[in-house]
Amino acid sequence: MTRVEGRRERMRPVDPRLLRYATASRAFFVQLAVVGLLQTGVVIAFSWLVTRAIVDAVDGADVTGTVVALVAVIAVRALLVWAREALAARAAARVEAQLRDELVAAVGRLGPAWLAARNTARLAITAGRGLEALDAYFGRYLPQLVQTAIATPILIAVMWGHDWISGLTVLLTIPLIPVFMVLIGLATRTVQQRQWRTLGQLAARFSDTVRGLSTLKIFGRQHRAAASIERVTTTYRRETMRVLRVSFLSGFALELLASISVAIVAVTIGFRLIDGSLALFVGLFVLLLAPEAYLPLRQVGVQFHAAAEGVAATDDVFAVLDAARGAAEPARHEASGRAGDDALVVRDLRVQRGERLLAPVSFTAIPGSVTLLEGPSGAGKSSVLAALRGAAACTGSATFAGADATTLDPSTWLGWAGQQPGLVSGTVADNVALGDGERDEALVTRALELAQAGALDPSRVLGAVGAGLSGGQAQRVAVARALYRHLRGLAPVVALDEPSAALDTDTEAGLWRAVREVADAGACVLLVSHRTSARTIADAVVRLETAEVAA
Repeated sequence: MTRVEGRRERMRPVDPRLLRYATASRAFFVQLAVVGLLQTGVVIAFSWLVTRAIVDAVDGADVTGTVVALVAVIAVRALLVWAREALAARAAARVEAQLRDELVAAVGRLGPAWLAARNTARLAITAGRGLEALDAYFGRYLPQLVQTAIATPILIAVMWGHDWISGLTVLLTIPLIPVFMVLIGLATRTVQQRQWRTLGQLAARFSDTVRGLSTLKIFGRQHRAAASIERVTTTYRRETMRVLRVSFLSGFALELLASISVAIVAVTIGFRLIDGSLALFVGLFVLLLAPEAYLPLRQVGVQFHAAAEGVAATDDVFAVLDAARGAAEPARHEASGRAGDDALVVRDLRVQRGERLLAPVSFTAIPGSVTLLEGPSGAGKSSVLAALRGAAACTGSATFAGADATTLDPSTWLGWAGQQPGLVSGTVADNVALGDGERDEALVTRALELAQAGALDPSRVLGAVGAGLSGGQAQRVAVARALYRHLRGLAPVVALDEPSAALDTDTEAGLWRAVREVADAGACVLLVSHRTSARTIADAVVRLETAEVAA
């Protein structure tokens, strides 16, 4: 069992990591405590005034003043309920935003290698729907939890002060509610986590199907993929209904226990009223307080089910934040602009693929040169580039300007174009200058020309994943993005992974001339290509073989 899973097994009313990662929640708890204390005072005042009005009416006394005070207390009680809901809504919005920002920052710190081993669709669900489920957690569960911690002991103390027998009865029977809450909570947590995992599976299945829909369509397998999604959806619906059944059952059990306990208090008060050992005012006042003493604790159990999805989501969020907190901060170094200091030196670099290590790779790439990585498919050419940008685990060393390249932020030294273009919705210019807050239009045009995509209109709007371009056009835009970063002075090293795979011979020749031109202007170019024509522009050729060694 992992450390994170072990944490999930423990029952805790509030995860202490919430206070650590969501600092906005700290003030929220203080404000809730103040509102809860006021609400408890209002409950006591309401019960006292109702008792006073009834007793005075029985005695034939004037109850006008008592009724006016009672109306005022009711108004204050309604105002406090509104204040608590408004406070909870505002706190939920702040905490959601803070946790979402922390989550995105944590994923950035953990890097692409960590992200590549995770279910990104489930992570997206956690950051979206999961954190939105905190509305119920903050709006219902936490306020009720704080109210219970404050109101229950105070109400029992007030009852004990007026009638110790009733106070003792409540004190002895009230532990039954948390005992059943724990038992039911264990069952609820199990079914809720199963539902949450099923939702993650559904998101991943749908994402994978959409990504490969064209391939599935070609091979006539789209119907099977749709049937698979339908099966997971059915499972999710069944798990959701199971959660609801457990929630309704728990609500019934808690209501039954509270009703029986209040009935016991009422019976004992009734007998003592009959034999005259208890005054009417005291008996009625205590009887009105009895349900209020059980209500907060009972409502905690009810609201826990409403907030269960948010609790499950925060477990996933905190697991990511804990992982980021435990990871060492990547070293950040300024790359100097001198040719001798900007060399990329790779020594015995072995990229890990599962539980295997690829054969070691060594080379030195200097500014003004093109270093070609070639070899058969599966030799690890793309894996070397992945290791350099921190997207794959490796052993050995890779230094740039004297710093460990695998721990540097790739955005500070590397312009990269992979085999998957990785385009986003927006204009062509938006994609070329991605990440540049102050876009240089002239350099965008120049980068497109170098990438043999000068015919593309920079203002052309693309759909999701670059929809609207052919495969070759999308690839050239990705190359233009890597070249733009170099031209902008943001990337001394340019790494191109099979940039001509979808190009014809003439366009490929133009691209090689452009790459050579960029290198001659001072760029350190790493080129991965299976095309023999790439050798014509290479200053050094590094041959990779498919041999693997045990990790």
